[in-house]
Amino acid sequence: MIPEPAPTVRELLAFYLEAGVDCALTEEPIDRLAELDAPPPAPRAAPPVEAPRPVSAPAVMRGEAAPAPDVAIASARDAARTAPTLEALRELMQGFEGCALKHTATRLVFADGNPQARIMFVGEAPGRDEDIEGLPFVGRSGKLLDLMIGAIGLNRTTAYIANVIPWRPPGNRTPTPQETQICLPFIQRQIELVNPDLLVTLGNPSTQTLLGTREGIMRTRGRWFEYETGARTIRALPTFHPAYLLRSPSYKRLAWQDLRTIAKVLAG
Repeated sequence: MIPEPAPTVRELLAFYLEAGVDCALTEEPIDRLAELDAPPPAPRAAPPVEAPRPVSAPAVMRGEAAPAPDVAIASARDAARTAPTLEALRELMQGFEGCALKHTATRLVFADGNPQARIMFVGEAPGRDEDIEGLPFVGRSGKLLDLMIGAIGLNRTTAYIANVIPWRPPGNRTPTPQETQICLPFIQRQIELVNPDLLVTLGNPSTQTLLGTREGIMRTRGRWFEYETGARTIRALPTFHPAYLLRSPSYKRLAWQDLRTIAKVLAG
């Protein structure tokens, strides 16, 4: 048999990119096989254990060492509630250092659309295209979302779009519960400031995070929930994430039912 030619560097890079490997974790490659053969390092004396020192909330904003998750969550909560406007909230999030995702993402993905809109769509986290452009839902799933809302007479000038997580997780991995809880106060404040008449959660993660349910999207989609901002109650409707519909197009029929429900409410 004639051996297949070795892939070129361009072909390898294309393969890695398609697999979601689009960022380097270290400056130099690591030979994992060589590590297995290397002698174990000599034991070192354990450093003295010191009692943990609390990290104040301002330290997170000054860019010092990342605090423990509970401290970061409290800091995010304190910072978010002080934002009087969406622009002030964006600036706070730009300076927030309590979430490690910020340091692996290219940029903050804050929101897109009309902040005066009556309807707000919230997904889970940005992907590769969103990380590059700094806007939510601009990749394949974003194009489908545009078609979906366009079918009921909406577009990005009449709707507001955001994510629970404003920074792309490396390789599009699922955000950890700690990362979600750290970012939660920011999207909650964002919803308060936009103050829409209708909140649409896209997919299971954003639905469970914002609406406090443990049920899956198959049970929650198409059902009305109440979202409390502290100042008012907003009607909330979960539906499928466009990325899920790209993988499972047979569920577009159910998504269309949800869209018709949304259109009816907005027309009422």
